[in-house]
Amino acid sequence: MAEPDLTLTATLRPAALDARRGVVRLHPEVLTALALRPGDPVRLTGRRTTAGIAAAADPGTSGVLLHADDLLLGNLGLRAGGQVTVSPLPATPARRLTLAGPAAVVAAVPPEMLRLALLGKVVTAVDDVSLLPQDVLPDAAVRGLIEAARRSLASSVGYAWTSTLLNVVSVEPAAGALVTMDTVVGWEHGPATRGSGPVSPGAPVSAPSAAPAGTERAEGLLGPEDAPDVDELPGLRAQAEELTELLDLGFHHREVLGRLGTTVSLGVLVEGPAGSGKSALVRAVAARVGAGLRPLWAPELAALTNDAAARRLREAASAVRAGGPAVLLVIAVEAIAPADEPGPLATVFRQVVAEALRAGVAVVCTSGRPEAVDPGLRGPDLLALRITVPLPDAALRREQLTVLTRQVPLAGDVRLDEVAGRTPGFVAADLAALVREAGVRAALRQKTAETPTVAMTDFAEALEVVRPTTMSASTLELASVTLDDVGGLHDVKQTLTESVLWPLTYPDTFARLGVTPPRGVLLYGPPGCGKTYLVTALAGSGRANVLSVKGAELLSKWVGESERAVRELFRRARQAAPTLVFLDEVDALAPVRGQASDGGTTDRVVAALLTELDGVEALRNVVVVGATNRPELVDPALLRPGRLERLVYVPPPDGPGRAEILRAAARGVPLAPDVDLDALGAELDGFSAADCAALVREAALAAMRESLNASTVTAAHVGAARDRVRPSLDPVQLAHLESYAAGRS
Repeated sequence: MAEPDLTLTATLRPAALDARRGVVRLHPEVLTALALRPGDPVRLTGRRTTAGIAAAADPGTSGVLLHADDLLLGNLGLRAGGQVTVSPLPATPARRLTLAGPAAVVAAVPPEMLRLALLGKVVTAVDDVSLLPQDVLPDAAVRGLIEAARRSLASSVGYAWTSTLLNVVSVEPAAGALVTMDTVVGWEHGPATRGSGPVSPGAPVSAPSAAPAGTERAEGLLGPEDAPDVDELPGLRAQAEELTELLDLGFHHREVLGRLGTTVSLGVLVEGPAGSGKSALVRAVAARVGAGLRPLWAPELAALTNDAAARRLREAASAVRAGGPAVLLVIAVEAIAPADEPGPLATVFRQVVAEALRAGVAVVCTSGRPEAVDPGLRGPDLLALRITVPLPDAALRREQLTVLTRQVPLAGDVRLDEVAGRTPGFVAADLAALVREAGVRAALRQKTAETPTVAMTDFAEALEVVRPTTMSASTLELASVTLDDVGGLHDVKQTLTESVLWPLTYPDTFARLGVTPPRGVLLYGPPGCGKTYLVTALAGSGRANVLSVKGAELLSKWVGESERAVRELFRRARQAAPTLVFLDEVDALAPVRGQASDGGTTDRVVAALLTELDGVEALRNVVVVGATNRPELVDPALLRPGRLERLVYVPPPDGPGRAEILRAAARGVPLAPDVDLDALGAELDGFSAADCAALVREAALAAMRESLNASTVTAAHVGAARDRVRPSLDPVQLAHLESYAAGRS
């Protein structure tokens, strides 16, 4: 009996939440006519035949339309308005799936993560697919896995993971198959990973690799075919040498250890920011010493039941013990062995690690949050060695950009030194995303060029949208202002330049002179005098990441959560260094201890803040700026040298300063020739910087009230605004602050 089918008109739905997820939306009556339910696979035939997942469209839409995204239309070989034949497709699980993609994505995304990103999608040979998970109609059992894939892709690939497209090289069966947890997924010319369930007997996982004489590569181990070369990992050569020496000694020179009457532990914890190349480092070293590699992605195991996860762990350990030198690589180990609540799975994992190490296998775990890893794993008999992958500085970022742009035709105006200087906090994955985004901008600009090149303008545009993964939760929206845009306050700006910008911009100079740079600055002054605006200008002036938090945002009623929030803030600052940490209303976060009635919460927060600022763990390339209009309420311990040691009074502007502020605020306002800002500034005694900006704004509104077609703001409009805007400075508070500043001086 022939399957029912209908011919519909394709329409593009670019703004849909399910775009690029393999979902096609059909009118509910069409679903009924084809005996389909939401979530069923469908065969789509245009100029080409592809497949997708059916979902219900809005009942108010036309029943003759098929709603698809640009990716599905491309797979069909059609444009919007083309005719598409829709028919049911049996839900056949894919046995094996091979994909091709950008080299940087292939290196960063292990097969386990790739399978989870494609879970629930229907794929056809030669189609393009995206890494966006099919989370529109997911099976309830895999919701946690899909969410874990989303978080890990953002960490591993960086900003561009949402726009990366892959090509389906082959799939079994070829005519539309559903990706499941049993699908064997792998990269073309690279590794594949088995699903958690049965697979077809005899299906090879990867091509055999060269193993040492007398050994055979066990099934499931990855060889060196797709591993990067150590020379392609700039900034990681010292770590690679350390790991190479350890593995080479443990795998190939145990007889020397025996003659010396000692042994070596091959348990290693590799720690560093997400996307910094930890897994690539391990793969490169394993290939260098001729060892097989069995990767395990810990978030995938954590999403399984304890029994299933334990079974997967023991199967992986058995595979690496089967033959030849091998490395068991566990990625993001904190997912299965957390420090806070290590459960039964953490116990099983410790047992598996101990058994593998006794059998001569190397166990290498990676983590972007080493403080979140079960301390029991870091004992001398388990993960005895710690290797740290640092955040790259400007010189290393320049080296990484050189490697990443090796195959990119760069225009003559491209200055990689400048790009490296403008990317603080970027790791290798972020730089790869930046290069990809610049290439996309260049392609859009030169669609018809025979020899397109990537210019400096393309990198500048890419920098506006690509943010470092370490700064994904930053709360300060950076504005395109600098200290030059701040009117007046010349002494304050000079002090901030020396105390904040110099330590972040010229750390080598401080090191050469043997001087420890200032750790922090406290800005205090009346409300509305530009403290927050000064910090925004600092962020625009210096090439540093900015973390901003209101004082009260870190406070929580739950015991321990406020201190945890402080530690997390400074952990992110260290990862994204050079970093400017801005604590607004710091008096709410760090009041004088012993005077609060909140059960000791603020006292513990102050203690945590003091420890982070001047504790055992160094705070390198991080400057803290606090702001308050009540400096006497801040705990004195916070204001000693080594902490917020520079107290900078931001006074109300004087006459010339008010004139400069008015000029800065009116930079985009068409003022008539009869407006004298110098004279106006001299008249505004008692006005703060915010009051001056409000005066300019009110004058523009006065012009609009007079005529919506007004082209200039005249002196009459300014006079009308002057009658409406009153100074907001409190004389009593101002006198108190000036007395405090005089006492500090």
